[in-house]
Amino acid sequence: MNFNSSDFRFYHPLEIRWNDIDALGHVNNVMYIDYFQIGRGYYMAEASQTWDWLKHMFVIANISCNYIKEINLKVSHPRIGVRISKLGSKSFEIEYAIVSEGNNRELVLHAIGTSTQVMIDVKEKKSIELPSWLREEIQGYEPGL
Repeated sequence: MNFNSSDFRFYHPLEIRWNDIDALGHVNNVMYIDYFQIGRGYYMAEASQTWDWLKHMFVIANISCNYIKEINLKVSHPRIGVRISKLGSKSFEIEYAIVSEGNNRELVLHAIGTSTQVMIDVKEKKSIELPSWLREEIQGYEPGL
């Protein structure tokens, strides 16, 4: 994944908590996946007006994170960028970018990542096709997808 801040129309602020910090004084690597989850939840609510977490569900089939620059308690305005970059028949791919503001307000890239989500029928515990309404709403939210 190559990072271009203009590829992300959705950003959500992150709160770096004291308990996110490890003995080295920076955010522990496991927290980045948690930040991805936070961003993913807010993104789905923004990108799909029909999405309902009590009715619709997916499972994470794969997730990865590339760590670029440490995050500590002093970073300014940390946030997570989220976008769906690929739609399959039963799955979709999400890309993530954790950024903050550096000196002169330039964007500092801390991490990038991807995850693959597979839609499931919770009762049957099996994969299902992406609903047409979800595909349409995501394509409307992510121009060019």
